[in-house]
Amino acid sequence: MKSSTQHRLHAPLTALDAANVVWVGGFWGNELERTRTVTVPGMWQSLSDPDVSPGWQNFLIAAGEADGRHEGPPFLDGDLYKWLEAAISLLETSPDAALEATINEIAAKIASVQREDGYLHTPTRIAERNHEQAQALSDRFNFETYNLGHLITVGVRHHRVTGGSVLLNAAERAAEFLEDLATNHTDQLARSAICPSHYMAVIDLFRATGKERYLRLAESFVSLRDDFEGGDDNQDRVRVRDQVVVAGHAVRANYLYAGLADLVAETGDQELKDVLEHLWRDVVDTKLYLTGGCGALYDGASPDGNPVQSDISRVHQAYGRAFQLPNTTAHNESCANIGMIFWSERMLALTGDAAYADVIERISYNSLLASISLDGTRYFYTNPLRQVRELPFPLRMPGETVQRPVPAPPDSDKRLRTKYMSCFCCPPNIARTLAQLHERAMSSSAEGLWVHLYGSADVHVELDGRGIGLREVTEQPWEERVEFTVTSAMGGGIPLKLRIPGWSENATITVNGENAMVVVPGTYATIDRDWKTGDSVTLALPMPVKMMRGHRLAEEISNQVAVTRGPIVYCLESHDLPDEVRLEQIALRRGTRFRPVGMDIEGRRVVALECDAVILPAVGGPGLYAELDDAELITAPVRLIPYFTWGNRGASEMSVWLPLAW
Repeated sequence: MKSSTQHRLHAPLTALDAANVVWVGGFWGNELERTRTVTVPGMWQSLSDPDVSPGWQNFLIAAGEADGRHEGPPFLDGDLYKWLEAAISLLETSPDAALEATINEIAAKIASVQREDGYLHTPTRIAERNHEQAQALSDRFNFETYNLGHLITVGVRHHRVTGGSVLLNAAERAAEFLEDLATNHTDQLARSAICPSHYMAVIDLFRATGKERYLRLAESFVSLRDDFEGGDDNQDRVRVRDQVVVAGHAVRANYLYAGLADLVAETGDQELKDVLEHLWRDVVDTKLYLTGGCGALYDGASPDGNPVQSDISRVHQAYGRAFQLPNTTAHNESCANIGMIFWSERMLALTGDAAYADVIERISYNSLLASISLDGTRYFYTNPLRQVRELPFPLRMPGETVQRPVPAPPDSDKRLRTKYMSCFCCPPNIARTLAQLHERAMSSSAEGLWVHLYGSADVHVELDGRGIGLREVTEQPWEERVEFTVTSAMGGGIPLKLRIPGWSENATITVNGENAMVVVPGTYATIDRDWKTGDSVTLALPMPVKMMRGHRLAEEISNQVAVTRGPIVYCLESHDLPDEVRLEQIALRRGTRFRPVGMDIEGRRVVALECDAVILPAVGGPGLYAELDDAELITAPVRLIPYFTWGNRGASEMSVWLPLAW
């Protein structure tokens, strides 16, 4: 079976899709099943119920099938498209005639709302139907190009999976509208490039249709951005090729750079590739949270501290300065973390560097999974690394519309995931990412089959008259062994390239029970032999518990440690504290011994870590400062849980980083 994922001219690696790799049980297979049976159906119930969400009702009003005015944020169209993309993706792994019929009905309705010139934005279309004055692209924060980008993306996916053309035709008309803007209304287009999903989208369309005009359109997006005088919040204060640090809104940044990486894959632009590699390292080396979270700041200014104050502008939901990594006030929007997956997977395809896969894995197991409840029904917009009681200032709750005057802050230890939020961009993004995660598991190239993420799966791939079928079985991320069995081999099979994670120590590979090679963390180990049906490969990735520390310039985590095991980041939740002990009293000593133990959280079996922690004296009084208590320290048992499972047992305090008691 050949992949339907098209080869990129200048990207050596081609991701495998459901034609070649499918999860079969195991950790990620269970996540996919939950997405199919709970998350996607439940999300449609919300979007299609006007008492909960105006998402679908806006399209019915725009189509003339209901009366009313537009409700909800201007980007809600794009959020519905993302949900639709998730639903379509599920058809690839689990064909479902009823779901496909619903999808096709929705697709036809969406297409019916589109204007002849390709423009589709329900706020404007509803205003036009109500004979009210409306003008396209009158406000950059109407997110029209963001919506159109997601329309194009879902149109390409719908055609690829179902063979239907109704949404692909809508996608081409939308691209033609953008093409007209790029030719005749350049300033409007450049000003409206907010959360630029359309960069990735038109290249998807180029790949689906083979029409060169869409590649040229993507190139025009970059040149128009470079000619526009904007600000750091939208990454358009400085020309793309002159950017040396990542600043501003984290979702916009990650979407932009993902789209530019797509452009490099098609054009081979080495200068742009070098810029993207440097910017990616800037994030990973100075701005990425241990959990894979992106975007430290709720609000800020950039370039912060710049001597030319006229160059400084407001940023929000943004990357901060290098090493600025607050915990309680970490923003880490779920969409930003997902955007980093998009950017990293494209850089992986360009380079074959395992560092990109390491980051995809880190985000997937930690910040991505933390953004959705264990039962698959509730979501986080922000993903802090610490939650405490009695915070004396308000933080925007997930997706809320801020009232004026600002209300008194809610109990800050009761911030939990919600089923629906007025800003609904993250939940469908989470859904489509989980529905498509198998597409990040493996790639093929002239060098062989690359395995990036480990999970129980069936695999079959052919390259130049040779092919291999594999059954992969593993209990990752809880157990160290990954077992591959060759189920078919054509022409001697093809080489296997197994990622040795950067976190691993003393990893080993055996073939048919015999030691095969010495492996190096942070690389791909290549096994090239004449494969036969029944051959077996065992990858052992020992998972010692590690205590991590931060860079000396990361002030917020100075003299603190975090705990990891394999790809999983752990946290301490107040549910697991001894009686009468507060979160801020817990510290860990160097050399603490951790005991992995099985544990059930909301019906999910996970591996927790038990240890003896130091109990610091309680801090009393309201004062900003107090004398250090010299009482003798005692110890008590505590249990750390995987970060992605926190907040599933009711209101709580939580922290990833804990004080180090020397």
